[in-house]
Order: sequence, then structure tokens, then C-alpha cells
Amino acid sequence: MSTDASPQAAPSHTAGEGRRHPRALAPGNLILTVVLSVFGAVVGVQLLATLGVTPSTSLIGALAAMTLARVPLVLFRGFRSVHAQNLAQTSISSATFGAANSLFLPIGIPFLFGMDDMIIPMLIGVAAAMLVDAWLLYRMYDTPAFPAQNPWPPGLAAAEAIKAGDEGGRRAKVLGLGLLTGLAGAAFALPMSAFGVALIGGFAAMAAFGVGLLFNQYADPLFGLDLGAMYLPHGMMMGAGLVALVQVARTILEARRTTAGDTRTAGPADEPATGSAGSSTTGSATAPEAARRLGRSMRLGFGAYLVISVLLAFGTGAATHMSPGMLIGFLVYATVAAFLHELLVGIASMHSGWFPAFAIALITLLLGILIGFPPEALVVLSGFTAATGPAFADMGYDLKAGYLLRGENADPAFELEGRRQQLIAAMIGFGVAIVVVLVSYRMFFENGQTAPIDAAYVAAIKAGPSADTARDLALWAIPGALVQLIGGSRRQLGILLATGLLITTPMAGWMVAAGVAVRVLAPRVLGPKVKDDLEVFAGGAIAGDALYSFGSGVFKAAR
Repeated sequence: MSTDASPQAAPSHTAGEGRRHPRALAPGNLILTVVLSVFGAVVGVQLLATLGVTPSTSLIGALAAMTLARVPLVLFRGFRSVHAQNLAQTSISSATFGAANSLFLPIGIPFLFGMDDMIIPMLIGVAAAMLVDAWLLYRMYDTPAFPAQNPWPPGLAAAEAIKAGDEGGRRAKVLGLGLLTGLAGAAFALPMSAFGVALIGGFAAMAAFGVGLLFNQYADPLFGLDLGAMYLPHGMMMGAGLVALVQVARTILEARRTTAGDTRTAGPADEPATGSAGSSTTGSATAPEAARRLGRSMRLGFGAYLVISVLLAFGTGAATHMSPGMLIGFLVYATVAAFLHELLVGIASMHSGWFPAFAIALITLLLGILIGFPPEALVVLSGFTAATGPAFADMGYDLKAGYLLRGENADPAFELEGRRQQLIAAMIGFGVAIVVVLVSYRMFFENGQTAPIDAAYVAAIKAGPSADTARDLALWAIPGALVQLIGGSRRQLGILLATGLLITTPMAGWMVAAGVAVRVLAPRVLGPKVKDDLEVFAGGAIAGDALYSFGSGVFKAAR
């Protein structure tokens, strides 16, 4: 049974000339990815339906491949390649988040609203949105909007775990210490992923994220402020998001002007600039090329989401409840909302490792309610926007892991081939997720089990428009926009501050503060060389928290 990994490539994680990346469709890899994807999809839907959370299963896939690699049979030799292990973790995490967040969650909304005839058309539409979601991140990864050098913390954690299993030595010991720290902290209900993220994220971004978390935790007990009722986090995310969209557009336009100027001034002997090995700023392309790729991807994404919104509107019958003018307005709004939701979730997850997809989808729903769309259209809108973002963010995590394992663009051709194989592995996971949700959703619905957040969406739709809500969103959008504008597109302070305000995990703010403190003090006490160890330790802490959450969730769901 072949995994299509060359023997020379198997033991090492560094890239080299002439190497062949393992194929996702090679028999051995294909069988493992399908088996892991079924497991991940089932676990993801079960935990979302019973506990309201979706676990990170990425490390489970990597550990499964590592375990098989240690079986003394020629059959499993190919799994010694860290790149084959990367394909395994890509497929299972795609299946888990795809099945739970992108598929099962959206179809629960029409079910709770009593619109059972919408369920299958909704499933078809959100499945298409999920696939487009992941494909767009694949195209946008390592562009000015989503640089490969940014943290993508769960991806870093997965890469460090795979490297430690491959190399052993000091890296494995430091990772093991971080893993034990993460497990121990999680056992005491401490969000250790927040601690790990603070060790590796941008300093200003982590400061904004921590301030948001702490203010959210203490606004009510100390100041008597109900931030949710004030729609303060939602308004700030809305304002920051609009500015972020303008910043991305500005980056694309500046790159176009630069390219036009270079074309006019370049002589025939001029050579295109490329990033040096190991220090890619735009993957294997120059900065203008990456910006053009980002622009094309955004246009293609907008067109794809417009087509999907048309299919959803007519397939679910929502279009029959709107006048022609309102229908056109709805299609445009749904497309923009889904696309903006995807970008905001991606930016938040890239920096913090947390993506407030539920809350951002609620923001787009609230605006749709204020516009005055009928309930049938709002059900479609909430499901459609909720489906975009999770697959986008998860694909970013997986590509970050692969980017680190492949030597951080040391061999551009090998890097691009690796990304293509990861996309194929992810699509296998998403395909399995579609089948799992299709055959299992009735069982959950008959037992009255949906994603808990679905009830909040349905309640908002039934409550109808409110002038106070419109006023609060507009009011708090102003400071959100200003913070994002001041921080700039690189720091994303407005997005990170709003993300912290939207997350209600107890103690997360203090764990971010502790991580920032350790990050500042450790080099002064232990010397500058400890910075490299901190990154590995952070990966272990994030991995330990994810493993404990996964194990705890499975145990609770099985009881």
C-alpha cells in the first residue's frame, strides 16, 4: 500500500531540491484520510450537538499517522514522512470543522424555524459555500492579507508536534513540557491555548486581544455593563471589519500601481524579485504577484458566493417571499455578508487562533433584520454566512503547519506542490463531512439536538427589527473603525480587540496577560536564546489544551 512518499523524503521535515511531495490520492494516504475524516466528522457533529463546541482534531490525525509509521511493516513506511502526517492532520481537521460548523450548524436554523423543506436545499448551498471557503484560503494564503509569517497558532502547534515526533532531542523535550503544561492547565479549566497564543502572536495584536477579553470578563461585575445588550462587541467588529475590507482593497490597488510602474521602467534584462529561501513574504511569488492573486481571488470569491446566494434564495423558496427589488438587494447583501464574514474570521484566527464565527454571523443577521428582509430570507442569510469562515480559518491553520514542515518556502516548487496536496486532502475531508451530515442529521433533529447557537439566530429573527439595536451598532462601529484604522492592516488591532470582546471564555484574558509577561521576562532572565524554545513550548501548550478539550468532550458526550 503506497503513500507515494519517496524514501529520501520520509525522515526529514526540511525541504530540498528535487523532492517529491507525498500524494494525497496515493492509496495509503487516501485510505487513512478517509478513515480519519469519518472519525473527525462524527466527533465534530456529536460534540457540537451535545456540548456546543467543536474540538480541534488536527493533532489526532498527526498522531495516528505517527503511530502507523512506527509499525515495523513496509506497508506503513511512507507515514514516516512528516508531509504524509501533515496530509492526515489536514483531512481530519477539515472534516471536523466542515461537518460541525459549516454544515450541521446552518441546517439546524430552518429546522428550529419549522421550515423542514429548506433543510436539503440549505445543505446543498452551505456545502458549496464550504468548498469555496477552503479554496479561497488556499488561493489567498501567503498574500498581503494573509501572510504565511503570521502566527496561525493551531497550525504552529501541529507543526511543532510533528517536528518533535520526527526529530526528538531538545525540541521534543521542550514540546513535551509545553504539552504537560497545557494539559495540566486545561484540567483546572484554564484556557491554555490563550496562554500559548500570547507567546507567539504579534505583541500589539495580543495586547488588544487581551484588553478585549479582560474588559468583557469584568465589565458587568465591576461597572454594571452588559456588553451583549449594548451590542458593543458587535458594533466594534462591524466598524473594524469595514475598515479592514478597505485596507485589503487598498493593498491590492497599491500593488497594481507598483506593478504598472515597474512595467514602464523595467528594461528587458531586469529580473523579477523573489523572496529568499526561508524568508518568503508572498510564497513563491513577488509581492505584486501575490497582491494580484489576492485581487483575483476576491473577485472569484465574490462571484462564487453570488451564485451560491442565488441558488439558496431560489432553492429554498425564500425568493418567492420578496419583491424583485428586495430580492436583488438580498442577493447583494448576502454575498457581501458571507465574504466579509469569511475575511473577518480569517483575520481573527490568523492572529489569535480563535475565530468568533458565531458572533460575526449574528452581526450580519442583525443587519439583515434591520434592513427588513422577510424571515425566510433571514433563515437563508444566517445559515449562509455561518457556513463561511470556519473552513477558511481551518485551512489557514493546516497550510501554516505544512509551510513550517516544508522549510518555510526553502524550495518554492516543493512548497506549492505541498499546498496543492493539502488542498486535495482537505477536499477529501470536506466530501466525507457532507456524506456524514447527510446521513446523520435526521437522527440528531429527531432527538431535538442542534447547535446551541442556532436557537440564538432563530430568536433574533423572531424578535424582529429594533431601532435601539440599529443605534447601538452604529454607535460602537465608530470606535471599532478608529482602532482598526490606527493599528493598520498589519496589526489588525480593531479586529483583535473586537474578537476579545466577543469571546466569553473565563480567565482567557488573564492567560493572555500571563503569556505576554512570560514572553517579555523570559529572555531577560534566561537569555535571548530562549525565544526559540518559547515558540516550541507555545505549540505544546496549545496542543495540550486541544487534546484535553477533545478528550474531555468525547468523554462527556459518551456518558
